[in-house]
Amino acid sequence: MRNPGNTSTAETGTDSASGALSPEADPKYQVAVRALCEFTAKCGDLDLRFTPAPSAREGIAGHTLVTSRRGGSYQSEVTLNGQFGHLAVKGRADGYDPDLNQLEEIKTYRGDLARIPENHRQLHWAQAKVYGWLLCQKLGLSELKLALVYFDVGTLEETVLSEQHSAQSLQAFFEGLCTQFLEWSSLEMAHRKARNASLQALSFPHMDFRPGQRALAEAVYNSARSGRCVMAQAPTGIGKTQGTVFPLLKAMPAQRLDKVFFLAAKASGRSLALEAFTRLASHAAGSGHHSEHPVRVLEMVARDKACEHPDKACHGDSCPLAKGFYDRLPQARRNLLEHTLVDKAATRQVALAHGVCPYYLSQDAARWADVVVGDYNYYFDQSALLYALAQANDWRVGVLVDEAHNLVERARQMYSAELDPASLASARAQAPAALKSTLGRLQRSWEELHRDQEVPYQTHQEVPRKFTMALLQANAEMTEHMAQHPTGVPPALQAFYFEALQFSRMAEVFGQHSLFDITLAPELAGAGATLCLRNVLPAPFLAPRFAAAHCTALFSATLSPQDFYKDMLGLPDETVFIDVPAPFRAEQLSVQVVRNVSTRFRHREQSLRPLADLIAAQYARQPGNYLAFFSSYDYLEQARQLLADTHPHIPQWEQTRRMDEASRDGFLLRFRQESGGIGFAVLGGSFGEGIDLPGKQLIGAFVATLGLPQVNEVNEEIRKRMDLLFGDGHSYAYIFPGLRKVVQAAGRVIRTPEDRGVVYLIDDRFARPEVLALLPSWWKVEFTTLARRQPALTKPAASAEPDRDAPFTTAS
Repeated sequence: MRNPGNTSTAETGTDSASGALSPEADPKYQVAVRALCEFTAKCGDLDLRFTPAPSAREGIAGHTLVTSRRGGSYQSEVTLNGQFGHLAVKGRADGYDPDLNQLEEIKTYRGDLARIPENHRQLHWAQAKVYGWLLCQKLGLSELKLALVYFDVGTLEETVLSEQHSAQSLQAFFEGLCTQFLEWSSLEMAHRKARNASLQALSFPHMDFRPGQRALAEAVYNSARSGRCVMAQAPTGIGKTQGTVFPLLKAMPAQRLDKVFFLAAKASGRSLALEAFTRLASHAAGSGHHSEHPVRVLEMVARDKACEHPDKACHGDSCPLAKGFYDRLPQARRNLLEHTLVDKAATRQVALAHGVCPYYLSQDAARWADVVVGDYNYYFDQSALLYALAQANDWRVGVLVDEAHNLVERARQMYSAELDPASLASARAQAPAALKSTLGRLQRSWEELHRDQEVPYQTHQEVPRKFTMALLQANAEMTEHMAQHPTGVPPALQAFYFEALQFSRMAEVFGQHSLFDITLAPELAGAGATLCLRNVLPAPFLAPRFAAAHCTALFSATLSPQDFYKDMLGLPDETVFIDVPAPFRAEQLSVQVVRNVSTRFRHREQSLRPLADLIAAQYARQPGNYLAFFSSYDYLEQARQLLADTHPHIPQWEQTRRMDEASRDGFLLRFRQESGGIGFAVLGGSFGEGIDLPGKQLIGAFVATLGLPQVNEVNEEIRKRMDLLFGDGHSYAYIFPGLRKVVQAAGRVIRTPEDRGVVYLIDDRFARPEVLALLPSWWKVEFTTLARRQPALTKPAASAEPDRDAPFTTAS
């Protein structure tokens, strides 16, 4: 839950660099006022009780309103800096009134001011005092009035707490904080120097680059030198992770990078990255240049994966690991950073040894790590921690985006919002009497949206203002109530509250990048409808993230066509694209297009027997391990059952709905060098990418689908929007996403230069030129006609059933 001490996170952007070294001959350690105070003055419990904080937009608006109320001589955003020893302290004070000789530190909040914890108030005063001394020094003042201005964004009222201080007392306070920070900053400067020396001497951890790996590494290194984005399409099996990590680390010293962020879509990607960093560290230690590799690598995991007490709330009165968290944090931080590779297990071990929360210890460690390995959301989400830290601390960062083809769908999810009528009904049922009225008004406004809707699904050009106002009012009243009653909030009410906040935020920025659609809920007998703000083009939200990084490398085996990914992700115009040649030979992989079988929905039943016979014939010809990919679980099960009935001697296993981690591991363990059989899987699922089965662990794949998204009302609206924006909605909505999944799945077969295998692409549409053009250039495609033919593939008569394969309706 987002809760920065009941104050707006917008304020984190008011300070300059933190933890950066100046490039001058006499190096200074640059630290932001906020970072200095948080490091030295924060104490007491970790307290994340429900205290609704203003959004960043509300925080900025609150600051603007407060300063607009001041006199004409009032100065806002006053840039200040000072020095103490090797520390260069920088920041911007919120405001200074020369007529009153008063410096103001403005904090926005919601609810009861008394609920702001005392340790947060101490931090606010510490910031005001540091700014106060820097202002006295700048203007030659002998004394100064300090004011904490707490602005309630709900009532628009100010509460001003003021204190008179002499310049001498402020100087003593400033120097006291700096003295506490000096030792740590000295260690950090020494670490940075040792890190850069180690990286300058670092060599590639293998005897030589794999074919194609050097070209990839050079592209990433050059992107760091030029400060640009690079899209690298590189085939599976060449070592993309090591080929991107190594060059960016080598570039860190010369390019003065503060941090490297390695962002992955899945846990498997994080694991590969940690293995690559471990291999580099071992190689550096064994090279004789340094006794150890002083690059701090931190793995960040989701809170539900790191929480030790999921049954307890995040505050000192409930969780023992929150009690006195900030008092024990300094020693835990110091011990944690003695490790160079801080994975989930290392963080947990140190955290429990010091009695602090592992999750929030890792969040603190992100400020001091050189490399952070985590999920996409840590940099690209709306409230992304790493992006916020980079902005607040003016870090110079290099970003690596693993399996970047996944970022399109993941980002769409990040910037979408949905309101479910069942969620509102549950919230109303659990809501206290004080909220019944506002939630009732919201429901009535909600029902007005779809009262005249005659079709199950309908899009609208905008979100009606009447509804957004009702939602804002409900949000405001829920916020005020929860601020007054931070404990005991009913779960259903809290869940709906967060959904409503997300919907409001996305409604504020609604545009051509998103759809607003209403889907009637038949199970509620006309009394409800699901509202969705569906992001279809994440580019406007992601573009600032790419612009903020010094350099970004996005890599994947499937980034074609490049314009599709540049358009969807909002990459800069000067982004470089490199297509790394495959190290494989065409004769290693037999690619067979079966052009007289259709896997269209209307032909599924006729396709089953030819499919089963094809799989059985290939297995008889060359026994071994195969993967068979289908478009749905139903289709998979029908094909699997027919193969079992007609060829019971062939071993088989299948992916099932909602497989847990242990079941997924069990599925993969069936692929052994000496075993044989057919693993049935859904295209685009857990086994269609990100798994490595070299040698005889996997010798072939059957792909019985083009992977096209189902033709339905939602996808047709996406097609129309893509057509409006880019002129080729059909390809953007259907063909490009579908063929990407096909190529990823087929890429499981050949993993090393020694592998050999076969891929069957089963559908007549694979023979079409526009489809063949999207297959890897090193493939030599051959065409196969099965002896057992289906009925002629012609367009069927009109039917009441919707055509789920409309993107390809022309006859073969």
